[in-house]
Amino acid sequence: MVWYEENSITPEESIGIDEVGRGPLAGPVIAAAVWISDKLASELERGRLVVRDSKKMTARQRAKVIEWVDNQHYDLIRYSIGHATVKEIDELNILNAAMLAMKRAYESLGVQKECVLIDGNKVPDIKADKVIPIVGGDNKVLSISLASIIAKEYRDDLMRKLSLDYPYYGWATNVGYGSKEHIEAILKFGITEHHRKTFAPIKDMSFS
Repeated sequence: MVWYEENSITPEESIGIDEVGRGPLAGPVIAAAVWISDKLASELERGRLVVRDSKKMTARQRAKVIEWVDNQHYDLIRYSIGHATVKEIDELNILNAAMLAMKRAYESLGVQKECVLIDGNKVPDIKADKVIPIVGGDNKVLSISLASIIAKEYRDDLMRKLSLDYPYYGWATNVGYGSKEHIEAILKFGITEHHRKTFAPIKDMSFS
């Protein structure tokens, strides 16, 4: 827990927040807020689980972390999810929608701590004594890393479920990102209610 020690903050005194899904052409942006006890944080760091930026982990590694988290006692770790819808993304822009998802994740956590740690260089409008942006926080701060993993697994699972109703777009594998298969399907079948109309190349296309 090097970052915590260097900054005189403990995991138990803080909450970590991260979001996923800024880049896809379809689906919501999802944020997670995580509080973890010092005891469990120390146990996690001594264990064999890989915990870092979710983008640098395999699906199997992320699944193991989720299984571990869900098997812990409520008094030792808590997390919550916040959404911003496709409509909100198109109306507010993706940055503001991501901030909204983070705010919703924090407010639904039900844990009050003096310090809230946010991945990135901007912070949402949340009520806490200290709200600290940390560039690369998902690789430095345990609670932010956990938030990154939880948010990604939640969103990926959501997109896989949506793919059952919209099988042409490849969401089971591309989870809404602009893969070749996804873009070709948009050109052939058009867009759905889950597509972001303000994102290129969708915003530059015309649909009858």
